[in-house]
Amino acid sequence: MKEVIVEAVRLMGKGEPCVMATVVRTKGMTPQKPGAKQLFRQDGSSLGTLGGGCVEGDVWHIAQQILRTQGGAQFRDYLLKEDIAIKDGLVCGGAMYFYIEPLWEPQKYLPLAKEIMQACKGGPPIAIATVVSTPPGKHDEETKLLIRENGTFAGSLADKHLQDQVVRTGQKIAVLGSNEFIEAKDGTAVYVEGFTTPPTLVIMGGGHVGMATCQLAKTLGFKVFVVDDRPEYSNKERFPQAEATIVADYSEGLNDLPINFNSFILVATRGHRFDDIATQAAINTPARYVGLLGSKRKNLMIFRDLLNNGTPLERIKEIHAPVGLNIGALTPEELAVSILAEIIMCLRNRDGRPMKMESENLLQLIKRLPKPKKKPLPF
Repeated sequence: MKEVIVEAVRLMGKGEPCVMATVVRTKGMTPQKPGAKQLFRQDGSSLGTLGGGCVEGDVWHIAQQILRTQGGAQFRDYLLKEDIAIKDGLVCGGAMYFYIEPLWEPQKYLPLAKEIMQACKGGPPIAIATVVSTPPGKHDEETKLLIRENGTFAGSLADKHLQDQVVRTGQKIAVLGSNEFIEAKDGTAVYVEGFTTPPTLVIMGGGHVGMATCQLAKTLGFKVFVVDDRPEYSNKERFPQAEATIVADYSEGLNDLPINFNSFILVATRGHRFDDIATQAAINTPARYVGLLGSKRKNLMIFRDLLNNGTPLERIKEIHAPVGLNIGALTPEELAVSILAEIIMCLRNRDGRPMKMESENLLQLIKRLPKPKKKPLPF
C-alpha cells in the first residue's frame, strides 16, 4: 500500500494523471480485503493488486476510460459468481466494492497523500474518510475528511450527524491502521481508512528466542529493535535484520526508542532479575502489547514484585504472560511462531481461536452450497 501511495505522489508531482482503485468493502470470500489498492498509470501499467483475474481486468478498463475521458470517480460492486470463480481459478463466493478515483488535482490530493506518508513513517496517525456513494439527487461538495488522532479534522460533510460518526470512527481506526465502511440511513456511503506507522517490535534480550523472533518478525514487516545490556548479545552481526541494536541497562534501554500505540515489546532476558527490570520499564511505555517469556511460576514472581513496587493490578493483567499462543512450542523457532502469532492476533484484534469449521455443522454447511453448474475440477 505504501509503495502505491509513494508512486501516486511521484506522478502527481510530475503532473501525470493517474487513477487509484481501492477495495472499500467485501462480503463473503474474496481474493482481497478492504484497503487493497492498485494505481493505474496513463500508459496502461499499474502498481499494486486488487486480487487478480477478471476483477482486476475490469477495473483496469474502467480506470483507462476515466483517464481517456477525464471522467469522475466511480463506485462499483463486483459479484464473484461461481462461473467467474471457476474461470479465474478462484474459490470465492462473495462481493467486492471498489472506489475508482482519478488523481489529477495535485492541489487537492497531494497534501493528503503527504500526510499519509508522514503517518506511515512514524508521524501522528491519521484517517482519511471518503464519500464513495450518495443517493440520487444528493451531492457533497467535500468528498474527503482528514481526521487526526486527537479528533481535529479538515473538511466537512453536509450531514453533520454523519460527520460526527465519521470523525469518531476515524479517531478510533487512525491508531489501528484499519478501515471501516459506514452507510447512513439515506444511502450515503463513506469509506474510512486509518494510516499509522508500521508495527514495531522491541525485543528485550538478545538470546536464542530473541534471534528467532527477530528473523520472523522482519519477514512479517515489523521494524525490530533489540535491547540487551551485553554488547556481545546486542550488535548488528548477531541481529542483521534489526533496525537498531541498543546496549544499555534494561531500565533505560527503551528511553530513546520510537515506542507508540503500534509498538509491541517482548521481554526475554537471561534471568528473573533482569526480566523484572525489563518488564517494569516496558509497562511504563505506551506500547499496546507487553509479552513476558517464561514459566507461570516465574511470571507470578515478577507480578508479585511489580505489585510490591506499586504497579496497579489492572496494568499487570494486561501483560501477556506466559507469552504466545498454546501450540506446544519448544524450540526457539517454534516459540517465535507462537509469540508472533499472538502479536498478530493483537494487531488485528482477533481472538486466536482455530479457524477449523465445527464438525457437527459441516454437513449442513455443505448442503447450503449451490449446486455446481460444471463438473468439479480434477484435483
